[in-house]
Amino acid sequence: MAIRRVLVAASLLLLVAGPLSGCTNRNTWKPTIDPYNNPNAARLSADEAQCRQIANEAAGGKGGSAAARGVMSGLLGAATGAAIGAIFGDAGQGAASGAIAGTVSGGVGGAASSDAHFKRVFSNCLRNRGHNVLD
Repeated sequence: MAIRRVLVAASLLLLVAGPLSGCTNRNTWKPTIDPYNNPNAARLSADEAQCRQIANEAAGGKGGSAAARGVMSGLLGAATGAAIGAIFGDAGQGAASGAIAGTVSGGVGGAASSDAHFKRVFSNCLRNRGHNVLD
């Protein structure tokens, strides 16, 4: 019975957290550029390709992957859940619930942080190359 509750809770967390994570497609996302009075407009395609590569490298190396953050958060969640579960008489169930919640929230948070870093580096790169970046 306890296992069933943990699995139901995990499924609900994944259903809610998945769409909320808002992961960026790094192959297609690009900042909005205002081409008006842009003396560098002819170089925009080449600059976008180079800046995308730079941003991917920068975001991939920032604090580890979302999966690694999820694992670390899962371990912390398991320890916290076991402690709380022990207080209420079921450390095993508490650890399982904490691990699931920690893994999901850590993975989602890590992905969001990495996506924000990717966007910031991409936009700054284009700005530094003389383009009028709006976002």
